[in-house]
Amino acid sequence: MPKTASSNSKKKPPVTASPERRRELLDTAAEVFAAQGYNATTVRKIADAAGMLAGSLYYHFDSKESMLDEILSTFLTELWEGYDAVLAAGLGPRETIEALVTESFREIDRHRAAVAIYQKESRHLSDQPRFHYLSDSQQKFEKAWLGTLERGVEAGTFRADLDIRLTYRFVRDTVWVAASWYRPGGQHSPEEIARQYLSMVLDGIAVRT
Repeated sequence: MPKTASSNSKKKPPVTASPERRRELLDTAAEVFAAQGYNATTVRKIADAAGMLAGSLYYHFDSKESMLDEILSTFLTELWEGYDAVLAAGLGPRETIEALVTESFREIDRHRAAVAIYQKESRHLSDQPRFHYLSDSQQKFEKAWLGTLERGVEAGTFRADLDIRLTYRFVRDTVWVAASWYRPGGQHSPEEIARQYLSMVLDGIAVRT
C-alpha cells in the first residue's frame, strides 16, 4: 500500500510509543473520525478525547492524516488476510459467500469505527496519492465477490436470472452498513449476526409452502 511522507516540517517527529499506547490513541482517533468526519476532526479534538494536549499527540503521530492512514491500512490488511484465506480454501460458491460474509462481520466487530470511516470517506480519500490503496482494495473486493457470484450461477448454485452486479451491491452495502449500528459485546456475536443475515439473503424470510 503506497505511503507518502508528511509535508509539514514544523511538527515534531513521532517517537516510539508502546504498541498498547499507540493502539489506544488510534482507537480514540478512529472513534472521533467516525463520529465527526475526517474534515471536521482536528488534532485537538483527538487529543481532547484521548485526555492529552494536542502538542503531545505530535510526539506519536506527525498528522491526523497519518493516524487515518494507519487506521484504514490496518483494517484493510487484516480484512484481506481473512478474505484471501477464504478465497484460497477451495470452497464452493455458496460456502465462499457464507465465509466472506462471516469474515466481514468479524471485521466489523474488530474495527467498527474503521469500517464506518471507510464507508463515509473512502470515495474522496482515494483521490489522494497517499490513499490510492483504497481504490485498489475496492477493485479487489469487487472482483472477489463478483467472481464468486458468477461461479455460483455457472454451477447452478445461484439462480440463472440473478443480476450479478446488483446482487453484489446489495450484499456489499447491507453488510457494511452494520458498522453504523453494531456494538461489540452486544447480545449477538458477529458469527450469529452473519448466520441470521445469510439465512435472510440466501433462503429468504417467507415460510415456504
